Amino acid sequence: QVRLVESGGDSVQAGGSLRLSCEVSGFSARDYTMAWFRQSPRSARKAIALFWSDGDTRYDGTVRGRFTISRVTATNTLILDMNNLKPEDTATYYCAVAPRILEVFPFEEEKYPYWGQGTQVTVSS
Repeated sequence: QVRLVESGGDSVQAGGSLRLSCEVSGFSARDYTMAWFRQSPRSARKAIALFWSDGDTRYDGTVRGRFTISRVTATNTLILDMNNLKPEDTATYYCAVAPRILEVFPFEEEKYPYWGQGTQVTVSS
């Protein structure tokens, strides 16, 4: 059984930094796409950072240059390092995994069968 557990969400001041972690268990596919999504009360859930099994990454324009996605192979943990946080980054952050390399519309949440429960990030001005 695949299980994803996020942690690291917190309340911070604008300009601050946070590291989110997503521990993935029960998943051992050689080819995969992992992603961080976020959802705020006024907007739909949206992918902001992707990580492919070949090490490639991609970012939404709203976080590019400020956020970094990575994976710790030894612990199968997906990481999201967030710097220069802004109030508009306030959201619930979710990690998601697809057991294949998504090449067409990889930002679509319907393509990810496995999800974590979410972790809250609040950025105050």
